[in-house]
Amino acid sequence: MELKQLESFVAVVVYKSFTEAAKQLYISQPTISTHIQALEKELESKLIIRTTKSIELTKRGSELYDCAVKMLDLRDNLLQKWKSADEKIIRLGVSTIPSAYILPEFLPEFCREYPEIFFHSIQSDSRGIIEGVMDDRMDVGLVGMECEDEHLECIPFYEDELVVITPVTEHFQELHRKESWITELFQEPVILREKGSGTKKAAELFLEKEGISKDSLKVVAYMNDPEAIKNSVAAGLGISIVSKKAAENMIREKRLLSFEFSRYTSGRKFYIIYKKDYLLKQFISVFINYIQKYYKN
Repeated sequence: MELKQLESFVAVVVYKSFTEAAKQLYISQPTISTHIQALEKELESKLIIRTTKSIELTKRGSELYDCAVKMLDLRDNLLQKWKSADEKIIRLGVSTIPSAYILPEFLPEFCREYPEIFFHSIQSDSRGIIEGVMDDRMDVGLVGMECEDEHLECIPFYEDELVVITPVTEHFQELHRKESWITELFQEPVILREKGSGTKKAAELFLEKEGISKDSLKVVAYMNDPEAIKNSVAAGLGISIVSKKAAENMIREKRLLSFEFSRYTSGRKFYIIYKKDYLLKQFISVFINYIQKYYKN
């Protein structure tokens, strides 16, 4: 029993014609007949009852048809999987800040240099990306929190810092001129990132270093979109702790005020992650090395 024989048999059943089956498979009608006869001889069973007006399946023919369809589907799926594996596609998981503000910096240049490499990009929070890499749903992740799982390689590639952003008002401008403003600043309403965010985790560590209790904060909202946070702060809803990379455009446009701290307390890093036991394809290694080189300085 050969796959080409099963393919002929299935085509005859589907198109209800030896002539049409031969046409669709781009082979001769006698070849179709030979394939069917070979199957019937090997299986010692009549499979098709052919008349001048119709083609009917015997009971054994129906059983073989169901089995043949599954076998051909398995073949097609396997070939498609191997074909996809030969294509240079990176399943890239990216957390919020890298997705919006870091990836657009280097990806256009990378794609011009390596036009044969393509991306399937998936955005989530840092925790979601870490889980995706662990579950083999993603090849590589760019995240804003260090991984604690021993099965993951976690390589820092970009250093950022946290800043507190506020509306541009006389009150905050006056506060901005003071040497000591931390205690007074965090009496204001605060907007925080959602659970699972690398920025949220970094902000909590920052507050801890500054001796500010999370329970003392007047949290007015939790948001998962940095743009929504920035716009809400500019509109006067509250203040927020955000990535300087994410806020620099609105700070530059003077739509937000930025309160900066020492790098000791506010520094944060972004990481490239992948599984340690994952045999990286050569083009994925090229991508990882490119990012490291791009942000080396």
